[in-house]
Amino acid sequence: MLLALVILHPKLQLSKIMKIRIKGNSIRYRLTKGDVDRFSKEGYLEETVDFGQTQLIYCLKLADEQDISANFNEGKITVLMSSKIAHEWTTTDRVGFENHSGSLYILIEKDFKCLDLVAEDQSDNYPNPNYK
Repeated sequence: MLLALVILHPKLQLSKIMKIRIKGNSIRYRLTKGDVDRFSKEGYLEETVDFGQTQLIYCLKLADEQDISANFNEGKITVLMSSKIAHEWTTTDRVGFENHSGSLYILIEKDFKCLDLVAEDQSDNYPNPNYK
């Protein structure tokens, strides 16, 4: 599907900021090396999806939390990450962290290069450990 979108719109600029995936009652953020580095320095990342007059905003924010949690308010998804978890995640090879916030499953992980051919720029992604 992504490949078809790029072919139909060759001037489309794909975002290099974190990716989001929502499926059922789960949310997953995937971050490139640059995203992780920026988050470690600034404690905040934000991306938007434009729907004409309306935007969906999603962000990752360092917070005084014990774990990972999320909230949704006025069209903005905010995933909150504790400084302890953020420090371990940004300074080690740890791939990601997960938690349940009520019935919502949250996963934050480093984005690996895909093993198959994709149209998006993956130059800032982490090396895939399954690459042979």
